Amino acid sequence: MGLLRVMMPPKLQLLALLAFAVAMFFLENQIQKLEESRGKLERAIARHEVREIEQRHTQDGLRERGPAAALSDSDDDLVIIYNRVPKTASTSFTNIAYDLCGKNRYHVLHINTTKNNPVMSIQDQVRFVKNVTEWREMKPAFYHGHVSFLDFTKFGVKRKPVYINLIRDPIERLVSYYYFLRFGDDYRPGLRRRKQGDKKTFDECVSAGGSDCAPERLWLQIPFFCGHYSECWNVGSQWALEQAKYNLVNEYMLVGVTEELEDFVMMLEAALPRFFRGATELYKTGKKSHLRRTSEKKPPTKESVAKLQQSDIWKMENEFYEFALEQFQFVRAHAVREKDGELYMLAQNFFYEKIYPKN
Repeated sequence: MGLLRVMMPPKLQLLALLAFAVAMFFLENQIQKLEESRGKLERAIARHEVREIEQRHTQDGLRERGPAAALSDSDDDLVIIYNRVPKTASTSFTNIAYDLCGKNRYHVLHINTTKNNPVMSIQDQVRFVKNVTEWREMKPAFYHGHVSFLDFTKFGVKRKPVYINLIRDPIERLVSYYYFLRFGDDYRPGLRRRKQGDKKTFDECVSAGGSDCAPERLWLQIPFFCGHYSECWNVGSQWALEQAKYNLVNEYMLVGVTEELEDFVMMLEAALPRFFRGATELYKTGKKSHLRRTSEKKPPTKESVAKLQQSDIWKMENEFYEFALEQFQFVRAHAVREKDGELYMLAQNFFYEKIYPKN
């Protein structure tokens, strides 16, 4: 090689080095492609082995337990509970479920409590748990209603329902509810509302110290997530705040935020396609039958917002909202990517291998 370097002109030496570098790059590229192909083949073989094992176990299980076991071990036995918080886009989201239930073959049931009381009596709790778990004709089912969280484990059930929910910036939610009671919305514009005829704006209410815009009215999202404990409904309870956080993380599969409703819908479609297949497309390009807007709503002034933000109740409700938002964004960051301005769900990012025994 040393003799060759002496005999070759500098330009040829340079060309030889470039050719060698290109050849090495090509070889490395081919090796990388072979490694990727090998990885894909291993994953394909692993998936095939898993399917064979699953089919074998399913067949063995059905033979041992009989045909009745097929329903209980499938998505057809799934129950979702959406204990919707008022004025968080709950009707808008629920209408998506109604639009899809026929196509995706599940039932939607509205939990209509007397006077919209979010706390059930102990006897109604038992009845509700029994209905949700044993009403086989209604499964799979999507239950929704303005009811606070109910812990099914207290009633000894074997399979708990899947809880989902949406929450909203607490002041924006209160403002929306304030005007909704006076002017209704575009969903049922002819329905007479409880405060219809009261023309006072939200800002005027705050300035006058009215009860409909008092800080105590902010205390709603925390007790809805806290549940059926007396302390949940004690306004300003630190215990209720911590219990609500605990339930959000441990009892809810997914909690979205009103301000990012499309992402919430997309993630549900990816996680629960049995119910939400087609939901994202419906939300984006459908007839917009799911959209609902409060009429005559005027944004509050900075002064009104600042006055509400001085209260400890707002600070607690806002802490809970920020906690839920951070959790939602964490889940989304591990499930969604953006490309060319469009969001898309990540494909399955795990597989099984080294499965033994082989037979």
